[in-house]
Amino acid sequence: MTSPRLQESIRAIAVFEAVKGVFVLVAGFGLLSLLHKDAHRIACEFISRVHLSPVQKYPKIFIDLADNITDSKLWFFAILALIYSAFRFVEGYGLWKERVWGEWLAVVSGTIYLPIEIYEVCVKVSVVSVFALVANIVVVGVVAYVLIQKRQTQDKRS
Repeated sequence: MTSPRLQESIRAIAVFEAVKGVFVLVAGFGLLSLLHKDAHRIACEFISRVHLSPVQKYPKIFIDLADNITDSKLWFFAILALIYSAFRFVEGYGLWKERVWGEWLAVVSGTIYLPIEIYEVCVKVSVVSVFALVANIVVVGVVAYVLIQKRQTQDKRS
């Protein structure tokens, strides 16, 4: 049995995972809302509304991406968003219900992202990249600790 504090931590992680799923699901629906629309015009309007110059590096990259988007690419990325969000919801459910499979899923999926996040911090340190790395280390650490605690409790009973 895990301590109440660890249970609260696991539940907070479950909510965090579900919230990530919601954001990605909303983004996927946002992509679908662009079907059959002039993505270039929408990108230019967005750049103008946030008062950026379309010739600057990042706004230009954004506009170039919009120029190359097709309906099939939008569907592809929307389906990926659906799969990712479903995965996050399943993981969140498993953590909330304190299922061992959910905890293993959280540890494995979190660990997969660690090398990418470390690389990102090494390439360019930013608040976002450091936060993502630290948050993921905390999530993996807490859930791994819970799994270890459960294993030790199980071994003592045997």
